[in-house]
Amino acid sequence: MSKPFARFVFLATAAFFAVFFVWPVLQILKGGLLDADGHLTFVFLAQVLTNPVYLGGLQNSFLLAVATTTLALLLALPLAFIADRYRYPAKGLLGALILIPMILPPFVGAIGIKQIFGQYGAFNALIIALGVRPSGWTFDWFAASRFWGITLVEALSLYPVIYLNAVAALANVDPAMEEAAANLGCTGLRRFRRITLPLIQPGLFAGATIVFIWTFTELGVPLIFDYARVTPVQIYNGLKDIGDSPFPYALVLIMLVSTVLLYALGRGLFGRDSQAMMARATSTGGAKSLPPLRAWFCSAIFAGVTFIAVLPHLGVILVAFSSSWHATVLPHCLTLDNFRLALGHDLTVPSIANSLKYSSLSTVVDLVLGIAIAYVIVRTRLAGRQVLDFLAMLPLAVPGLVLAFGYLAMSQEGRLLAFLNPVENPAPLLIIAYSVRRLPYVVRSAAAGFQQTSVTLEEAAQSLGCPPLRSTIRITLPLILANLIAGGLLAFAFAMLEVSDSLVLAQKMAYYPITKAIFELFQLLGDGRFLASALGVWAMVFLGVSIAGLSLLLGKKLGAIFRV
Repeated sequence: MSKPFARFVFLATAAFFAVFFVWPVLQILKGGLLDADGHLTFVFLAQVLTNPVYLGGLQNSFLLAVATTTLALLLALPLAFIADRYRYPAKGLLGALILIPMILPPFVGAIGIKQIFGQYGAFNALIIALGVRPSGWTFDWFAASRFWGITLVEALSLYPVIYLNAVAALANVDPAMEEAAANLGCTGLRRFRRITLPLIQPGLFAGATIVFIWTFTELGVPLIFDYARVTPVQIYNGLKDIGDSPFPYALVLIMLVSTVLLYALGRGLFGRDSQAMMARATSTGGAKSLPPLRAWFCSAIFAGVTFIAVLPHLGVILVAFSSSWHATVLPHCLTLDNFRLALGHDLTVPSIANSLKYSSLSTVVDLVLGIAIAYVIVRTRLAGRQVLDFLAMLPLAVPGLVLAFGYLAMSQEGRLLAFLNPVENPAPLLIIAYSVRRLPYVVRSAAAGFQQTSVTLEEAAQSLGCPPLRSTIRITLPLILANLIAGGLLAFAFAMLEVSDSLVLAQKMAYYPITKAIFELFQLLGDGRFLASALGVWAMVFLGVSIAGLSLLLGKKLGAIFRV
């Protein structure tokens, strides 16, 4: 590819990020740091940080992120180690099932888990049926501690992100290093702590950073649990004052600074290249066979964690297929009426069509930009390409809630981009938001493909008179097609089920995407939760097919997409 074209890609991408990433962030900075006269002030930030309500929200959000990440690590790391080191019955099936939690947005899973552990839920009914408590006894487990309810739902949904990174990192560890330590008497847990853990630290903490930032900025689950004392919900509730009050801007600015610092910490301390190791084939590594009892115990661990992790999914499915579920272990009767009613509701069919349209267009944008950016980063020596790489990955550090708030701010009446105001038609901003948020996944996938494909193939085509751009399209792109499909599928699937952007930007019912429709249905009295669950089941099926396809295409490399 010619140098002028590489420069054009660099400038076009920089312009795209300047308008739809840097500009929204600057609007947040302006609203939180400038007074009415345009002078720099820290008064708004100081008032937010000294307000016990806002300070409590930040503290709760931080503690939720710490608790969720810790629990996710405790779930994912042992499973990854067992999967990498041992053979056990049904290993392939159990390894695939471990990804099931990724096929449901956490806030939809919260609907199912509330049904199971609610005051008149299945868990209480089971306790009564076993005779542990008398008939009529009730207890709302998550109302007693919404904090731990949210932590559980988030951890069960996000631990596969850490698992994928850990498995990929363990697969690259040279067994000779561990064998050398064993020969010197360093075995068991000590060897894992002193040798293995440092070697897998970059991949492990990269996944943990993503989970931490995701939980710190999660909006949907706290809304479902009616847990208002967290920063994302406080920002969401403050959207009505976006044109008049500086405090929502200050609150978003604090969240933005926090997430960027966390991103920088994860990338700087743990995102660096791992220690150099010989190829794995130089030693007698690989999964080991276990005695039957231990092998079945490993299978039982995987099956047990998977069963607990799919409880939210089971709850959503049972609610979707039930006409009534009150104070019993299972629904009174099963029906398909909810799916029929959901497909006939004014919100559902249009929302599915809207999500398909928004996600398809955003994926096309991501593929075009992602391929171009990855080529410039990997194949050229253009000055500034590392800046391009940093810009392309930065959306992983800036939450959807923050970007959505920035889009609202820059499209207010009287602003330069007022014609994009989502009050009238949020579709353009939703497509842009989905594109910016999911671009890193496509860039990661495309860059991996370019790195694995020798540049000599393109050079040979060019030596025979094929222009650089044509040689890339005709030679290289077909060779990395699996990577592009994987990145595109991931971007499309997660755009379909995006929560924060959808809840904030979709302000008109005719333009609701599917996640906004689920949230609105859940709030309806009567059969609202049944219709919302039916729509959630459709979302599970869709994302499940996508994740299965990704797993087949990328295998253990799937975890690399979820890295900072």
